[in-house]
This record gives sequence, C-alpha cells and structure tokens, in this order.
Amino acid sequence: MSKPFDMELFLSGVLTGSKATRQRHLRQARIMQAAIQQRWQRDNPWTWQLKHVRWFLTQHLKDHSDATRYYYWLTVLLIWKRLGSDRELLIGRSNRG
Repeated sequence: MSKPFDMELFLSGVLTGSKATRQRHLRQARIMQAAIQQRWQRDNPWTWQLKHVRWFLTQHLKDHSDATRYYYWLTVLLIWKRLGSDRELLIGRSNRG
C-alpha cells in the first residue's frame, strides 16, 4: 500500500507569504486534491490534466463567491508553478467560470 500524497511537501518550494496565507493555500490544495480524487481517481497534481483543474474551478466552485474562486485560482497558479507547466493554458479559459 502506498503512502498518501503529501501536498505540503509538494508545495513547500513555492509557498510564500504569511503563515495564514500558506495555510490557506495548503487547505485549498487539499480540497482540490480530494475533489479531483473523488471524481477522477487522480490523487496528486502530477497526474492532473488541464481538464481536471478547469472542472474544479468552473463546476465544483460554481456556487461559491467570486472571492472564493479567486483565492482558489491563486492556489492553482502555485500548483502550476510547482509543476513547471505553462500557466497560459489555464488562464485562457478557466478564469471565465
């Protein structure tokens, strides 16, 4: 049996800001991880595709406030930065949700 994915370790290199900000990003990343895991059985960001993140931002958060979606968007940018992926792919569509 494998160990659960450690989101804190994954984001440790890109987390900046106050302790409260870092904790918020970790909490939100774990919520994203759980939602994507439940829907697609993808347990860590290394296995996520763009469609998974877009679904989370547009469908999973559709009943949340604009402010909440914005804060999740910032967390997504951190995850994308950690992955070394081209964030232009995300900025193109999912910000319209």
